[in-house]
Amino acid sequence: MAESNSKSIGLKVALGILLALFLATAFYTSKLYTEKQETEAVLVNEKKQVMNDLSNMAAQYDEAIAENEVANSDLVEARERIQGLMDSLKVSQNSVNSLWRYKKKYAALQEEMDILLKENDRLKGENELLATSLDSTKVQLAERTMFTDSLLVQNTELAEVMEDAAALQTVELKGFGVIERSSGKLIPTERARRSDKIRLCFTVAKNKLAEPGDKELYVQVIDPNNNVLGLNDQVQFEEEVLNYSLISRFNYENRNLNICEFVAPDGDSKFSEGRYTVNVFNDKELISSSEFTLK
Repeated sequence: MAESNSKSIGLKVALGILLALFLATAFYTSKLYTEKQETEAVLVNEKKQVMNDLSNMAAQYDEAIAENEVANSDLVEARERIQGLMDSLKVSQNSVNSLWRYKKKYAALQEEMDILLKENDRLKGENELLATSLDSTKVQLAERTMFTDSLLVQNTELAEVMEDAAALQTVELKGFGVIERSSGKLIPTERARRSDKIRLCFTVAKNKLAEPGDKELYVQVIDPNNNVLGLNDQVQFEEEVLNYSLISRFNYENRNLNICEFVAPDGDSKFSEGRYTVNVFNDKELISSSEFTLK
């Protein structure tokens, strides 16, 4: 009877420990989810703020263009580029790196634009005073040249932003194991030992600023043992080296493009159980990352 009571007490203690571990895990998971939601909300708000800032800059260009009887071609071109940048921002990822790059470039352009518009206002005032002068035409031409030179400096900075904005971006990156039938049919599975290959799917986002044509992205798959699967080849970018699993090559036509690639295990080996990381690089820039688990 004493032995039965002892077993009963031991079972209750074990159940109590399991319940405590379950509650702790649930609390930690809930906390991680809440933090993720908060981070995403902050990034969305910051993206809206950058879009508003670009809209205000575009409005200032519109005002400067409207004030000139003959539209300055450089002003018009800069206005069109800002519109293109806004279009790119709409489809860009809500990532810290992406928003930081837009905000950094915008800050530099805003500082330059403040000086430029201030100079434009000064020139307008002088033009009004010189309107009755016989040589007012020559003076206005000289002032316009000064204005254009200043604008060219700003356009150089804007060109750098446009280069970043024209870079390809990927969304909806997913990785998972698949069983490959002899018929070619693929069946998704979460079992590491049953997986014949890992399937990687993502969407190359629409970007009107990107040049159409043949493109390539580097895909990196890292297993639970921190090994790079697939080719595990290297590419050199100046002082940086990237180990990649495969190169995804495709023809880009400035619209959303769905792509799927496969990575097979090494030789006759099987995939390991655990968490896998998938990264997609555009040259040396990490543009997308995801994780999945094989049991």
